[in-house]
Amino acid sequence: MDKNDAAPYALRLPRSLKAEVENLSAQDGISMNQFIVMAVAEKVSALEVERFFEQRRSRANFSVLDRLLTRTGGESPREGDELDEIPDWLEPRPE
Repeated sequence: MDKNDAAPYALRLPRSLKAEVENLSAQDGISMNQFIVMAVAEKVSALEVERFFEQRRSRANFSVLDRLLTRTGGESPREGDELDEIPDWLEPRPE
């Protein structure tokens, strides 16, 4: 990150958390600032992924999924992919 792209932000951390960040960043050989930037970036990324999958789920057509997962024919499962019993979530839903 270029310093010209950075926006300063004063951050107050509880002493115990600051001590932990100091220890962890020292173990990784990076500055506390870099450690905190990476932690914030990871959290932002996790929230974006959650939002992405929520949007995908809202567009899902579960009746098509049920038909696809319970269809007959096709190839047999490969070794190790067999099911001993059909899980409840895979049972066809009443329409």
